[in-house]
Amino acid sequence: MNHLTYPRERTLGAITLVLGLLAWLALILGSFGIALIILALGFVIYLFVQSSLIAHIKGNGVELSDQQFPDLYSQFISCCDQLEIKSRPQAYILNGNGGLNAFATKFLGAQYVVLMTDVVDAMRKHDDGVSFYIGHELGHLRKKHLSGGLIRWPILWLPLIGAAYSRARETTCDRHGLACCKSPEGAARSLAALAAGVERWKDLDVASYVKQTNHTSGFWMSFHELTAGYPWLTKRAARVMDVEATMPTRHFISYILAAFVPFAGRLGAGFGVLILVYIIGVLAAIGLPAYQQYTTKAVLAESIIQSENTREVLGSYYVDNQEIPESLSTLNIKAELIDGSVMTLNTDNMSLYVTSKNGELIFTPAEDDQGKIIWDCINGEGVTLEQLPPSCIRINIE
Repeated sequence: MNHLTYPRERTLGAITLVLGLLAWLALILGSFGIALIILALGFVIYLFVQSSLIAHIKGNGVELSDQQFPDLYSQFISCCDQLEIKSRPQAYILNGNGGLNAFATKFLGAQYVVLMTDVVDAMRKHDDGVSFYIGHELGHLRKKHLSGGLIRWPILWLPLIGAAYSRARETTCDRHGLACCKSPEGAARSLAALAAGVERWKDLDVASYVKQTNHTSGFWMSFHELTAGYPWLTKRAARVMDVEATMPTRHFISYILAAFVPFAGRLGAGFGVLILVYIIGVLAAIGLPAYQQYTTKAVLAESIIQSENTREVLGSYYVDNQEIPESLSTLNIKAELIDGSVMTLNTDNMSLYVTSKNGELIFTPAEDDQGKIIWDCINGEGVTLEQLPPSCIRINIE
């Protein structure tokens, strides 16, 4: 039964599994085990949410059996046998409220296949119709698609790879649906019903529909498929008609744009773009203040270096004359530094104020035991303690 697995699923499954394990390991070690607590909390939430779904299915759905809709149950059993599934899931019919759909789920080891009433009713005159949907959902259970998601979760939102793995799984499940059908055309027509609707699928020209795959090679068609969890329906129909069918090449530039859009599952590229905007916003909120602080430190550090000679001259003048100079110009010192900072001398205590475009630094002199002038560096107007460069802190310590 290995031929039912789409080759790309094996490759992408291995890649996402390894990367997922590494990501979880990094999260657990990096958060000092907090990730395990979050994981346990997530499992509790899963229990309540999933138990609600299962309760809804069992409480409102109709379970297939030899007595209850035996015709559908016979198709279900036949498909299980065709796929060599010995431990059969429970099968239910549930009101679809107008939606052509079916799904597989599991809870605490029990597996379920749920057919929506609209699918069953639409496929009433199509022998292979329901069988395809049953086989597709059994494919999810047979390939354990519902079990490995947690391990791969940190990786699946990544651009390109998460969507590609999801599309590969859907193609694998389409092959399982095909295996339960009597003919490839029957499988393709079942898929096409998702597009043509509950009545028009019967009059659909499958060959013409498959030819529509030629439209999928454009930039926007390629981009939206690269960010989606499902292949285009026309491609899915073409692949069940011929599992070896060659698909049109995607537009190469679309890969570049798609590489920046996180995978948002069934919500599509639009929601992925919103996630990208959110991530950029968070990074900007964190990164911009850090960048501004870094640039401020760099500018102030340059002011410290350029004003060093002035402090030395002031210190020497005071030691030699035991008085504070009347001004910087008295010592032939220009008030403006090369970087544009302006120095101001306080003639009362010989403090030197260096005002740059990013704020002010204040250098206060003091006389040590040997009569040498040392300088303390503190933040002035427009500068916080966190923005002081290391060179200012060292001056203060010295």
